[in-house]
Amino acid sequence: MEKTGADALPLTVNSTEKQETICIFGTGDFGKSLGFKMLQCGYSVVFGSRNPQMSSLLPRGAEVLNYSEAASKSDIIILAMHREHYDCLTELVDPLNGKILVDVSNNRKINQYPESNAEYLAQLVPGAHVVKAFNTISAWALQSGTLDASRQVFVCGNDSKAKHRVMDVARTLGLTPLDQGSLVAANEIENYPLQLFPMWRLPFYLSSVLCVFFFVYCVIREVIYPYVNEKTDTTFRLAISIPNRVFPITALVLLALVYLPGVLAAILQLYRGTKYRRFPNWLDRWMLCRKQLGLVALGFAFLHVIYTLVIPIRYYVRWRLRNGTVTQALANRDNPFSTSTAWLNDSYLALGILGFFLFLLLGITSLPSVSNTVNWREFRFVQDILQDS
Repeated sequence: MEKTGADALPLTVNSTEKQETICIFGTGDFGKSLGFKMLQCGYSVVFGSRNPQMSSLLPRGAEVLNYSEAASKSDIIILAMHREHYDCLTELVDPLNGKILVDVSNNRKINQYPESNAEYLAQLVPGAHVVKAFNTISAWALQSGTLDASRQVFVCGNDSKAKHRVMDVARTLGLTPLDQGSLVAANEIENYPLQLFPMWRLPFYLSSVLCVFFFVYCVIREVIYPYVNEKTDTTFRLAISIPNRVFPITALVLLALVYLPGVLAAILQLYRGTKYRRFPNWLDRWMLCRKQLGLVALGFAFLHVIYTLVIPIRYYVRWRLRNGTVTQALANRDNPFSTSTAWLNDSYLALGILGFFLFLLLGITSLPSVSNTVNWREFRFVQDILQDS
């Protein structure tokens, strides 16, 4: 038996309480970070390694043994190793019988294998209770105390008692376990860290199509048509003027698409005479990405505001002002002040500012970090009032 340590010390725990021992197979970055976090939370940690004498930089207070000896120290064994190294467990079938094996592995590709890593592990060690957990937590998140990272831990397993014991460990570490059911859900849990903005794909594609369509339309109308008919070069509009037309139109269309599926769903329920039948897949997917559509629309509204603020400093605008002033001076004429025009212009700007403020407030209240702090009545009040506005 050998004890190795790092400079960091675990938090002080009550020595009068019996410490539960957790075994970790694997001495990589994740295994060491998880072991250090468990020592801080009062657990006794035993590392299992193929070469105990070669293991170094482990948290102070942790033991390092070979796999067989380490497995005998605890009922909960966390496998902090890749699937390619699971074959070594076939020699430990008897020591692992009746143990809780926690699979924390991920793959390099989505659906890389026919079965999930956890299901494969259950086939290798049929006498153990396999639980999938901790694969969505990184070593960095454990080292930083999960203050700047997600605290959610998806947990699944066929044995409810084993699953709840692992969930208790997650809570002790300051994490939030979410029960995902049986081990069949392990494949989805393993694919989750590999997904790249799955709920944002439809809003991204839709906004891209809208931007391209409106941009091409504006280019034909404001650049190509004047050049063909009047031989006037207005290509400078491609940088500011045309995008500043495209962004607000796209934002308004996307905002309309946020509320349109709710109307279609209500009409469909009235037509069917019941609300207990599933919506079509296209409508269900549309409704699930409404929040993302709204946030993308808010992003385009922000771009419109920024592009509008730079209008006074554009060369074309300053040239028109100077040219108009010189023309009026040479012609010795003056444009009288129009109160109605001033009212219309100021009202237009004021309504635009208020509309953007309401749009911004609507987007902020839809963020999870904000919506979780209000109850359902408060959330519906804000959404309904802003929607009606």
